[in-house]
Amino acid sequence: MGDGIGRYRGTANRPSRESRLTQWLRRRSGNTDAEDSQREHLLLAAAAVGLPLAPAAHPVGYRCSCERIGCPTPATHPISFAWQTQSTTDTAQVQRWAQGQPEANFITATGMVHDVLDVPMEAGRDALARLLERGIDVGPVAEVGTDRMLFFTATRGTPEDEDEWWPCALDCHPETMDEHPGLRWHCRGSYVLVPPARLPGDGDLGVSWVRGPEHPLPDPLTLLETLTDACAKYAGENEHLDHHAAAWPLGR
Repeated sequence: MGDGIGRYRGTANRPSRESRLTQWLRRRSGNTDAEDSQREHLLLAAAAVGLPLAPAAHPVGYRCSCERIGCPTPATHPISFAWQTQSTTDTAQVQRWAQGQPEANFITATGMVHDVLDVPMEAGRDALARLLERGIDVGPVAEVGTDRMLFFTATRGTPEDEDEWWPCALDCHPETMDEHPGLRWHCRGSYVLVPPARLPGDGDLGVSWVRGPEHPLPDPLTLLETLTDACAKYAGENEHLDHHAAAWPLGR
């Protein structure tokens, strides 16, 4: 009511106190109305095709919004410790989160509906070009900053023989390095950031779709050989890099 009275007291050309606050918050977050609308649209599209989502931390400059001193995974981890049970495809809930937490990134929990093959950017781009040239169905693909590429696939489910289960981080164990250099397989108990997401630091580093979630999820085995070949080539050309360094946390 007060805002209404103010508008009719000769202040129509002057922004209200609420709108000034909103503009200040926009400047602080760096988001515009159009960006917020696009963000919400992309998150709802991901949930609508079955990717379970949950809110995640966001960057504050080079720091993480969780304010944990020395956060090991700034702006890339879920807000809640219960993220596995909290993750949902309910678009109404995702919309409430997106509108109520306009700066939050979102994660998608893997191993329920989909897995993610996570590879170095250079290897991923090479593999994607080869896969598309050969006419192989490739599902959603996202880029993470300038470092990693994420290939979204159908989940392998839960094999009857647990020895057949692929670990979430194939190259975190020395015995798997030769076979899968530089590649991580996010499955049960893992997660990745879902686009659009922002990363810490200056500039426009973030997570964005190369191929959107409207593409059907392929069987991961149809991509694996090409991805591992590309990763092996990448590892051979970049021997000075630490290929054991984890690209994403497997839990929190």
